[in-house]
This record gives sequence, structure tokens and C-alpha cells, in this order.
Amino acid sequence: MNKKIGFIGGGNMGGAIIGGIIAASLVKSDMVMVADLNETLLDNLSTRFGVITTKDNKQVAKEADILFLSVKPNIYAVVIEQIKEIITEHTLVVSIAAGQTIDSIETMFGKEIKLVRTMPNTPALVGEGMAALCPNKLVGDEDLADVKVIFESFGKCEVVSEYLMETVIGVSGSSPAYVYMFIEALADAAVVGGMPRAQAYQFAAQSVLGSAKMVLETGMHPGELKDMVCSPGGTTIAAVAELEMNGFRGSVMGGTLACIEKAKQMNKK
Repeated sequence: MNKKIGFIGGGNMGGAIIGGIIAASLVKSDMVMVADLNETLLDNLSTRFGVITTKDNKQVAKEADILFLSVKPNIYAVVIEQIKEIITEHTLVVSIAAGQTIDSIETMFGKEIKLVRTMPNTPALVGEGMAALCPNKLVGDEDLADVKVIFESFGKCEVVSEYLMETVIGVSGSSPAYVYMFIEALADAAVVGGMPRAQAYQFAAQSVLGSAKMVLETGMHPGELKDMVCSPGGTTIAAVAELEMNGFRGSVMGGTLACIEKAKQMNKK
């Protein structure tokens, strides 16, 4: 890729994307520029990745071919007001903010721009992210391919219709929190059973990681994989029965649907 990539905002998600880009050697480090008001954060990014840093949002907007808006949703309007006159028809803008629709971002710019709305998640920090991409009508195939290459450098991505973005938030954007709760609960039970806590986290987390890989790599239905572990009259089916009697799957579905509904409410504001 022979394009300059800019970031306005260098926090966790911006840093994860930068890390993926540099690790995959998509571009040289001097082709990546980051703007942020936090000098300590900028120093850290410069030291780790060798990227160019600045506190000037306008400088990044002027030089970037692909511009990531990786700031909090509540300051999108402020940032866009600073850079909207600089963005040209050639700049590809990538949004990673929940609650900011394509229409709302285009309205803030007050003109037609090339825009890809995305929803990544925090496992991008360890190279195992899952992201949804939704381009607007001005984004061409080459532009979208560039964005896909970037997101695949730190995980997986899929192109979805915008009406599914709230569902994406529920099933992948926010779901790491539910998974962490599950791992914590597994580990707590192991501690009750006498296992040291650090070891309990290792067993629980690795079991979740391995189970997820089996779903992805075998292509088998999760229910079929579950049945493979459940011997008649055995320990696993006893645990499954107890979980079901306590509303395990219903609770997970209910929490996810609550997340999706909250995301829809945010988009209406």
C-alpha cells in the first residue's frame, strides 16, 4: 500500500490499528501520522512504532490519504469542525465511533466525502479483533479493499449493511465484556475448588480461546461441538443442565439484545 495513513486520536483502538499496520508492514512507519493532545501518548506511539506525531489535527487531515477518526463519539463534531474544509474528495475517512451514523458524519462535514463507518473491538489490541465495515456510496472497490487490508492486519472483518451496525455492537463490539465476565466466573469457581487464582485464569481463558478457535476452524455448529463434550450421565451435561436451569443462554441473549437496543437509542440522538 502506497498511501499515507492518518489518525486523529491515538488511544487504545487507534494504537491497536497502528500496531497492526506496522506489524504487517502495510506501509513504512513514516507514512503513518497521529494527532493527539496527549504528549505522553504521542511519545509512546513514536517510540513503539516510529510513526510521525503531532498535536495538530489539521496537519494530519491535510496529509492523509486515509484518515481514521479515532476519537470519542462525543467530540466528533468538534474535530470535524476543525478539519472539514481540509478534507477533499480524494480523502478516505474511516470512522470507528459507536453512535455516529454515516448520515450524521456526512452532515457534520456538510459535503460529500468518501466514508467507511466501522465497528472494531478491543481484542484488536492483541491482533484478534473483529470489525464490521460499512462504506458510503462514494467509496470505490479499491478504497474498500484498502480498509479491509488494514483491519485484517489485526484480526478479521466483514462488510455489512448499516442497519446491522447496532447488532454488530451487541455481538462483537461490546461482547468482550461478557466473555471476560464468563472467564472471571469460571476462574472464581476454580478458586472455590482449591485452584490458585492465577492458574485458574490461565485454565479458564485458554479454554475459551481454544473453544472459539474450534468454532472458527472446524466450521461445525457450536451445538454440535457442545454435544461432543457431553457424555451421557457425565460431568459436562450435569453442568450444562444446571446452567440452562439458571437461564444461561437466555441471559446472554437478553444482555446482547439490551446492548443492541441501547445502540439504537444512541443513534437516534
